[in-house]
Amino acid sequence: MKEQLTDTLYGAGWGAVKRLPEPVANRLGRDIADLAWRRRGKGVARLESNLRRIVPDAGEERLRELSRAGMRSYLRYWMESFRLPAWSKDRVRDGFDPKDVHYLTDGLASDRGVILALPHMGNWDLAGAWVTTKLETPFTTVAERLKPETLYDRFVAYRESLGMEVLPHEGGAAFGTLARRLRAGGLVCLVADRDLSSSGVEVDFFGSATRMPAGSALLAQQTGALLLPVTLWYDDSPVMRGQVHAPIEVPEHGSRTEKTSVMTQALADVFAAGIAEHPEDWHMLQRLWLADLDSDRSGTEKP
Repeated sequence: MKEQLTDTLYGAGWGAVKRLPEPVANRLGRDIADLAWRRRGKGVARLESNLRRIVPDAGEERLRELSRAGMRSYLRYWMESFRLPAWSKDRVRDGFDPKDVHYLTDGLASDRGVILALPHMGNWDLAGAWVTTKLETPFTTVAERLKPETLYDRFVAYRESLGMEVLPHEGGAAFGTLARRLRAGGLVCLVADRDLSSSGVEVDFFGSATRMPAGSALLAQQTGALLLPVTLWYDDSPVMRGQVHAPIEVPEHGSRTEKTSVMTQALADVFAAGIAEHPEDWHMLQRLWLADLDSDRSGTEKP
């Protein structure tokens, strides 16, 4: 019953919000964000805990300001996502303004394949729609399987409507398909700041240990594709901002495991720099650091 209700609510959101005028949808998103922030549920508490790690010098008042801004950013993502299928091509093209796109376009022109790796910042769906619309470049991505299955199907259909090829996260078939797309000179986009497999690479992230997916680094090594980190953020305008960062190179020496570790740490460092500049636009409302995950499993909260 709970899963059915969740699917119904998301379906209603996609059906209703995309028909609202944009100023009304924006105001609704902000009102919902502020309500959730005032209620201080588990998601808000976890967001503040994560923000405490990335802004360690912030006092409680500053953390509360950041968490409120973070919830507003998170709801902006949802309101935009609900409305994206109804946006015109011009609105999509004008809705994102990334810097240093030449890293991406030059990489695609070289036919060596390109991997874009992103953290949970801004609106990665809008960035993807911009790539398929402005650059007229299709790409392949991977999606976490959600419950209920009907909700996962909604997300897949939604992202496919934006021009993306979506593969399920579970199973080994996804990696092989991604590798084939890259060897053919294609584009792969992966959200890469949270390990869902429990077999990721341990990295130092804001001074504490966590794990991040190894897939981006492994694909770059196996296929020779260019690995480009991307960070996203909002300002006070209707336009999302972004940065395509310089390529992360495959080390010349070391084992496959050692190279993967070095590359994933380099990716984490770029993510950390981008998040530190725009902490309110990092939508991490789950436990991420190993100490927090260990406390969750043991039932005791660690500071």
